[in-house]
Amino acid sequence: MSTTAATAPAQGARARFRGPTGVFCAALTPLDAELMPDHATFAAHAQWLLDEGCDGIALLGTTGEANSFSVAERQGLLEATVAAGVAPERLLPGTGVAALTDTVALTRHALSVGASTVVMLPPFYYKAPSDDGVFASYAEVIERVGDAKLRVVLYHIPQMSAVPISHAVIDRLLTRYPDTVVGIKDSAGDINNMLAMIERFPGFSVLAGADPVLLPLSRAGGAGCITATSNLVARDLAFIHRHSNDPAMAAEVDAAQARVIAKRNQASRFPQMASLKAMTAERTGNQGWMRLRPPLLPLTAAEVTAMLVD
Repeated sequence: MSTTAATAPAQGARARFRGPTGVFCAALTPLDAELMPDHATFAAHAQWLLDEGCDGIALLGTTGEANSFSVAERQGLLEATVAAGVAPERLLPGTGVAALTDTVALTRHALSVGASTVVMLPPFYYKAPSDDGVFASYAEVIERVGDAKLRVVLYHIPQMSAVPISHAVIDRLLTRYPDTVVGIKDSAGDINNMLAMIERFPGFSVLAGADPVLLPLSRAGGAGCITATSNLVARDLAFIHRHSNDPAMAAEVDAAQARVIAKRNQASRFPQMASLKAMTAERTGNQGWMRLRPPLLPLTAAEVTAMLVD
């Protein structure tokens, strides 16, 4: 099959969506011996992921330990990645934090280096805010940033943030900011919620936050995924997304899906971020990948052995 034919479904999908489409890696953040972001190793990892078939890199999200880093550390990693030659238009930095003004600062900074699409958590410290409060927070950020280039992918991960993003909030944001709020990363794992958004919000990029959901979501008209296990199986995920609706490739897609699920299950036996870092250390031979910033901790030697032999 020619390269053009292989990528045609993804190109067709882009015309249907206002937001990002394809496979985006929720990238791990390597740390140096002082537990600071390791810029050179991250840039090399990002380039490897792109070479493996990722359409872009969603850095500084949950998998990237973003909420363990300061505003300056996050800005430094993004700047260094762009300086290393990774095209900023292929980066989707996470910019949503608890303080509204820090969210504004991180979002403006992303735009300043050429990354116009950001993934934005709702405010997450105060629990059970009203829909009016969640809407007001997003609206205030968008208004303060005040840049027509900005594209926002909402980040729905209530199991971590404890602040779900309701369809009512999405509807209000799309009504007021149709050219700015362009998609959502749904990491809650509820396929029915994703399907309902596809039906209710045509042209809105619904992106799966869990690897196994990519295939059914793509077949139902979803935009793609932003997932953690793509740090390990980006090539298979890209293949699944591009050929999900091609009957002639069904057997190959099913085989790729089985490999993705097996790798995700392997990475979920112990804490996921520590497991993904241990598996990346194994792949690269760089034991620096084992480091996490507390309160997260690396796997023990016994856990690594148990995980890798399964």
